[in-house]
Amino acid sequence: MTGTKTRRKSNQTFKRLPKGENGGIQLLLIHNVEHLGKQGDLVEVKAGYALNYLLPQGLATVATEHHRRMVEKHREKLRAIELEKLSEYRVLADELGKQSITIEANANDEGHLYGSVGPHEIVDGLKAAGFSLAQDQIRLEGPLKELGLYTVKVHLHSEVDASLKVWVVPTVTAEDVVSGASGS
Repeated sequence: MTGTKTRRKSNQTFKRLPKGENGGIQLLLIHNVEHLGKQGDLVEVKAGYALNYLLPQGLATVATEHHRRMVEKHREKLRAIELEKLSEYRVLADELGKQSITIEANANDEGHLYGSVGPHEIVDGLKAAGFSLAQDQIRLEGPLKELGLYTVKVHLHSEVDASLKVWVVPTVTAEDVVSGASGS
């Protein structure tokens, strides 16, 4: 048997990602990434975050001169689109501020709920009112565990939050309706 030599792959087959000033990877954001930057921003992140999340998800691209020129060329167009979205979110925030939704829940005589009201129930109530939001946009400080009126924060955009009035009322049963009618 003759010995075979293993060849090392040359560095030319692996493109090196551009390094930033702090030793991280320099990328150009294609989409807004919360807690990192906005579309078109040049950011520096750790290699693992770039290779395992931002690049595979299509949220960023390698910051080449060509990409930078393209972004600069389209920055005004992107800004106009972002401002339009922002104004739509502000209109939605105003509409939500005028809304009041009612959620029925089982409660004892002292007004304590047997369960709790969370984002799921609030989103369902908003759906019934004609609004389509995701559960992660509802920001509660904790589950609602008592009857009453609550002001709930709704996160629409990194710059736009809305306040929504949520009434948690006791569930009306057939027994309550019958006893209420005979008691009058």
